Amino acid sequence: MTTTDSPTAQPQSAAVADWVDPETMLRDPYPTYRRLREQGPVVWVPVMDRYLVTSFTGCWAIEADQLTYSASVGGSGATMARALGAQPMLRKDDPEHAAERKTINPCMRPKNVRQNWLPLFERNAETHLAALLERGPSEADLNRDYAAPLAAQNLIDMLGLQGASPTDMTRWSHAFIAGIGNIHDDPEIWARCEAAQAEVDALLDELIPYYRNNPDGSVTSAMVTSSLPEAAVRANVKLTISGGMNEPQHMVTNIVWALSRHPEQRNHVLADPSRWPTVFDEAVRWLSPIGMYPRQTTRETVLEGIELPAGAGIGVVVGAANRDPAAFDHADEFDFAREKKPHLGFGAGAHLCAGHWAARISIGEVAAPLLYRRIPRLTTDPHRAEQWNGWVFRGLTELPVTWEPA
Repeated sequence: MTTTDSPTAQPQSAAVADWVDPETMLRDPYPTYRRLREQGPVVWVPVMDRYLVTSFTGCWAIEADQLTYSASVGGSGATMARALGAQPMLRKDDPEHAAERKTINPCMRPKNVRQNWLPLFERNAETHLAALLERGPSEADLNRDYAAPLAAQNLIDMLGLQGASPTDMTRWSHAFIAGIGNIHDDPEIWARCEAAQAEVDALLDELIPYYRNNPDGSVTSAMVTSSLPEAAVRANVKLTISGGMNEPQHMVTNIVWALSRHPEQRNHVLADPSRWPTVFDEAVRWLSPIGMYPRQTTRETVLEGIELPAGAGIGVVVGAANRDPAAFDHADEFDFAREKKPHLGFGAGAHLCAGHWAARISIGEVAAPLLYRRIPRLTTDPHRAEQWNGWVFRGLTELPVTWEPA
């Protein structure tokens, strides 16, 4: 048996949280997270058939130990493989994960992101800001008119998916995410997922041979010109489509939502635009767009003093860990001036999100600052309803905004 705790600690069985309601968590998971933490850092949740880990130290320990906590085994891996047509790198451990990850690492470094894509990020932000402004302060919806289409176009450009539209990208992303989470085998979800797979594969039928002869700085080109098998290229393009929209899209709306509720902090960053990266980072911590991801134990172990059997399904609840009061002072508050500490909004360790620099630059340095340069008094509209959804992936699906007309 392995352990992440002191050898003198007396292991205990996990507390049982038979009160958890997934439907309630879709609307607002944070009260559930607080109650789970009160029961313990690792809690068995029967309705989810898994242990939920909500402490910062527990989630960090899982990411540091691939031998004990595997990304590649269990029902979640099989579901993702079906949704994407093959097992992508996210559901593999090293060395297999590292072999696939290294094909894209060079093009995702900050220098290359700025060199290859920063002008495209700026162009796309200007295009979609114009659409938002055209809607006007009484009708604009930040997600519909700016965040979602901007994230989709940025992803098209980064992947080099010539011929795809933001509408295509949004549809594919939603279909793949629904498939990855389709643990109840809903046939309608599988039908949508398979249709999206067919469309993406048809596009890749054209692009894979093209990039073999015409390599460029795109992610798809990097994978095609590597030693990756074609099935792995296709699976990892679909993986990037599924996850590459959510975090950037929701970070645009999360930042505006947060600053609208903290006008003194909005005024601070408007007076000192050098603080935008810090605003971005705090918003990722406070409103984690990726709230949970799965792991499975490969052997009996002890995590945070709690005994776990071999083959145990685990939910790494980074949305809870990022508000753990043992790790962050006034953890439930948004404060971009807080002491800088690492968070888990992009994961950690070997599975740290490959696109985190692209997200930081495209949103924290381009999309959010541009909004406030052009619309300094931008705020959420109290007269129209906003809509939050999700806890595994969480974000605003509707965010009406308004501003004083020029």
